[in-house]
Amino acid sequence: MNNLLDYPLLVFVLSFFTLCLSVWIGATFFGRRRKLEENARGDFSVILAATLTLLGLIIGFSFSMSINRYDLRKNYEAAEANAIGTEYIRVDLLPAADAARVRTLLGKYLDQRVLFYTTRDKQRLAQINADTAQLQTELWSAVKAPAAAQPTPIVALAVSGMNDVLNSQGYTQAARWNRIPIAAWSLMAAIAICCNLLIGYSARDFKAVPFLLLVVPLVVSISFFLIADIDSPRGGAIRVNPQNLISLSESLHAH
Repeated sequence: MNNLLDYPLLVFVLSFFTLCLSVWIGATFFGRRRKLEENARGDFSVILAATLTLLGLIIGFSFSMSINRYDLRKNYEAAEANAIGTEYIRVDLLPAADAARVRTLLGKYLDQRVLFYTTRDKQRLAQINADTAQLQTELWSAVKAPAAAQPTPIVALAVSGMNDVLNSQGYTQAARWNRIPIAAWSLMAAIAICCNLLIGYSARDFKAVPFLLLVVPLVVSISFFLIADIDSPRGGAIRVNPQNLISLSESLHAH
């Protein structure tokens, strides 16, 4: 299911087709079996309005959830850039040879973090994650040795800064795994199908105004598309641009 949600355009196509089919079923099969009487249309309109309102609320809450997760990913990208930039300065507290090695490793690590945000290929991403894990081990070893040789408060600042660098990557990964639950998507889909079945059932003449009955499926499908696009960290068009990491990389290379 998560693989499907990483393709927002496919979500739109499947949603639109399913909801249009629901309208057609409601109008063709249910509508033929029992036509609504005039005195029952008032009660039916209340039920339809309540169902559509519930669908709108759930879509609104889900859209808000996706926006919050997008903002969280942006904040962690900025925090990661700040942690790397701060540690790049703090390595001056280490001995010269160790500081030079840490700076070199930080430069490579920064390049891998930029690639992590910009790469979509899964195989390439797996290699980036492996290289990142290897660099994290080397970075920690690079600050661990001088800290063990000179356990002073000044050297401890460099160790603390490296700890922030490693933690920030974990926070970033956790934020990318934090997606809208599948249960919420299932609930939205179920209510949307019910709404469109009711809309088709209430149609007086489906063949006379077929395009009018497709408005709700289209609007709901667009909403699903936007939610899936924003909620997907890598598959959608709306992604977090690592502008802070890129700016830091350019600054370090210039330095």
